Amino acid sequence: MKVLVPVKRVIDYNVKIRVKSDQSGVELDNVKMSMNPFDEIAIEEAIRLKEAGDVEEIISISIGPEKAQETLRTALAMGADRAILVKTDEEVEPLAIAKILKAVVEQEGPKIVLMGKQASDDDCNQTGQMLAALLGWGQGTFASDVKLDGSSLYVTREIDGGLETVNLTLPAVITTDLRLNEPRYASLPNIMKAKRKLLDVKTPEDYKVDISPRIKTLKVEEPAGRIAGIMVKSVSELVSKLRDEAKVI
Repeated sequence: MKVLVPVKRVIDYNVKIRVKSDQSGVELDNVKMSMNPFDEIAIEEAIRLKEAGDVEEIISISIGPEKAQETLRTALAMGADRAILVKTDEEVEPLAIAKILKAVVEQEGPKIVLMGKQASDDDCNQTGQMLAALLGWGQGTFASDVKLDGSSLYVTREIDGGLETVNLTLPAVITTDLRLNEPRYASLPNIMKAKRKLLDVKTPEDYKVDISPRIKTLKVEEPAGRIAGIMVKSVSELVSKLRDEAKVI
């Protein structure tokens, strides 16, 4: 059985985000980039399924610029078997990504698509759901535990009221939450082996997908700075400030 794991190249989570001076977007020049943390968890879970004997091949895919090969090499070093880069310098929206992934799924034939629930740069949380809808597959979102039993997949997912376990029939799409596992570090021997693993380079045109944007970003602003709080001496003073200054009651 094959598993497809999409990964995204994003600004490293330890880096302070800076907005461009013209407010057209986020500054990316000379900024450390890494794999989206949610996608690292998806790769780790796919590797664990393979180690358990449930999966034969892990295919990692990324849609982005040439430099996204570095992210794919990281996935290969962690344990993916081969990788596909759909090369484009354009900003690709979730629906276009889902359409490309649908075409790849139809070509490669995986039984599971395992992906991060969202990217840490845009927090869209849309691609997995869109892909499941396009494919007509079942979906287990916000997964905090995954168990494979033959052709059935048990996914424990986080909801507002606690935890919910769903039973999915393969094929299925799973989106991972942060509590699913702790990703491993790639060892030096595996990093060297990753350089020899197959990495195919494609384009959106190869999959006959139009990636023209449907949304235009007008302006990007940094959030307003937080104002320091104050200590109040009584409940009546607190109520007064909430009513007269904060105007929340």
